[in-house]
Amino acid sequence: METKKDILWRVYLLYAIMCVFGIAIIAQVINVQFIQGEKWRAKAEALTTEYREIEAARGNIFTSDGSLLATSIPIYEVRMDVKSIHDKLFNSKVDSLALCLANLFVDKSKNQYKAELLEARKNKVGYLLIRKNVSYAELQKMKKFPVFKEGKYKGGIIALQQNKRARPFQDLAARTIGYERPGIQPIGLEGAYNSYLTGVGGKRLMQKIAGGVWKPLNDDNEIEPQDGMDLVTTIDINIQDVAEHALLTQLQLHGADHGCTVLMEVETGEIRAIANLSKSKTTGEYGEYYNYAIGEATEPGSTFKLASVIALLEDGGAEITDIVNTEKGVYRFYDRDMKDSHEGGYGKISLQRSFELSSNVGISRMVVDHFGKNPQKFIDRMYAMNLNQPLGIEIPGEASPNMKGPSDKGWSGVSLPWMSIGYEMLLTPIQILTFYNAVANNGKMVRPKLVKEIIKNGVVEKKFETGIINPQICSQATIDKVKQLMEGVVDSGTAKNLKHADYKIAGKTGTAQIAKEGVYKGQKVTYQASFVGYFPADNPKYSCIVVVNAPSNSVYYGNLVAGPIFKEIADKVYSSRLDIHKELEANEILVENRIPFVQRGNKNDLLTSLEKLNVPLKNDTQNTSRWVDAENKGTKLELKGSSEINGIVPRVVGMGARDAIYILENLGLRVKIEGRGTVVQQSINAGTAITTQREIILRLS
Repeated sequence: METKKDILWRVYLLYAIMCVFGIAIIAQVINVQFIQGEKWRAKAEALTTEYREIEAARGNIFTSDGSLLATSIPIYEVRMDVKSIHDKLFNSKVDSLALCLANLFVDKSKNQYKAELLEARKNKVGYLLIRKNVSYAELQKMKKFPVFKEGKYKGGIIALQQNKRARPFQDLAARTIGYERPGIQPIGLEGAYNSYLTGVGGKRLMQKIAGGVWKPLNDDNEIEPQDGMDLVTTIDINIQDVAEHALLTQLQLHGADHGCTVLMEVETGEIRAIANLSKSKTTGEYGEYYNYAIGEATEPGSTFKLASVIALLEDGGAEITDIVNTEKGVYRFYDRDMKDSHEGGYGKISLQRSFELSSNVGISRMVVDHFGKNPQKFIDRMYAMNLNQPLGIEIPGEASPNMKGPSDKGWSGVSLPWMSIGYEMLLTPIQILTFYNAVANNGKMVRPKLVKEIIKNGVVEKKFETGIINPQICSQATIDKVKQLMEGVVDSGTAKNLKHADYKIAGKTGTAQIAKEGVYKGQKVTYQASFVGYFPADNPKYSCIVVVNAPSNSVYYGNLVAGPIFKEIADKVYSSRLDIHKELEANEILVENRIPFVQRGNKNDLLTSLEKLNVPLKNDTQNTSRWVDAENKGTKLELKGSSEINGIVPRVVGMGARDAIYILENLGLRVKIEGRGTVVQQSINAGTAITTQREIILRLS
């Protein structure tokens, strides 16, 4: 009996304890739910919601004429609040919506899309991912789809915008435009003007849901982002295209490792084109991988001889008529031989001719004769012309010049002669160009400029004026003399192949040996071909430099490798800028100048064209003549016909390719064309009998 009472007492005690514990739990639930409810609900909400930044649209980068170089394209992540859609709407349109999505994106079938939508509906998913990286055009189409066309609240469509940077002209000036990415050193204009382009981000209340996804919430306090400002650059996209194409053609022709070219406006320093191309080590294709024009400092070679001549004229007491003995093209300075590229040398020639022919011996001997006892005087002139200082160009990455003096480590007895021809120093292409541009600008050195102004909502916020580095690098008398020398380089010197009938070019060729591992012999050396100058020489408007590194097809001289690039760019600029053409004097406009050059061609076509142009004409052709020659008789054009004999090869020299091909193919010949322009040679002589399936080669020029 006692045992039974003891057991019951223990059961009652345990029951009482459990009741008290249950009452305590119920009391705590009531306390949390009703008394402290607001407090804990606020905490829970704070853990799952926060204001997150809305990315501002990055500003645009424009060319000088308003074409887009870089812009921000909106891309969207599209989601769907499936559980918010009315049953009747969802059930009646789910098939149509699935079909539309399948047709637009072609990544899943209609049945796959439908299955996903039904599964999300079943599980009451409030934030179903439909697709990432949706374009603006695709989004507009989606907004017209069944269900989605009912809008955000009834149709459940949610579009979150992001911005993707794009370059409409793709790789044109890619390294100069550059990029700005989180965690990566910004480059180019994107990096230099990042603070202007970035804009100010907005704020949006977001809620964290399953899977770590953030969902936007309706919030009246949302802060709209402020888009970035726009840059207007100095780049001319048409000239930029020509510059890159000309550079690419020559790099491919000569199998070069890399190259660059820059075109600058003389008076303002505005850069109209800047191209940098190098060969990929993996694909062998050329692309814009590095800004060599600004970032690569090398020994400039013969293009530096201009600075040496200025020092001779300005501080050395020399004249361009002074005579120097180049002997047989080899001269020893201490333990090293200075050599000219021309075997046998030039003998005794003037300083002017030494420059025009790019004689290493001539220039170095003159410099040593005048500055050998005081080399610091030569270096002081280089410093006075700012050749030892970076330009401070706005985009990051400019390499600093390296130009030592007599008190510096590494100076030796051969430093002065080798520096005089562009060795034992380092300069970038754009630094050399800026120096030549100063000569073209009558001594005023201006800073190269890539951005003209910053614009916000169509209003100019900031305008960039021309920066002056040095108001006068040397006297005007010296400037006038070296201009004469640079014109001589093209007229009768190392760049005669660049001589132009319509306008004058002035400049200097350069062919530098670039050492590998400090060795200038054998396989340890490559070449750098360059040409730098300005045009029109009698009224300089543009300066340009071309540098081609490591040409590998046994041709490495500046006039042959870099010169054609310069000429093609100059021709494009000259043809498109009528304001820089020289005006004809009244007495230069003669009658014969109005008689055009006319190719041999179809008589009826020529008569129609010449009559429309009111060209004085004498027509001696017979009615049966279909093809005629045109001869300029001074005051009129005389047409002379030629008969066609079947089975005989006709004369097509002087014709355009189209007419020549028409005649020859109608006679049964197979025509192969070489070159462009007018036919200057035919492989089968006129009067030769035509045999079956015979091929004729036409060379055009």
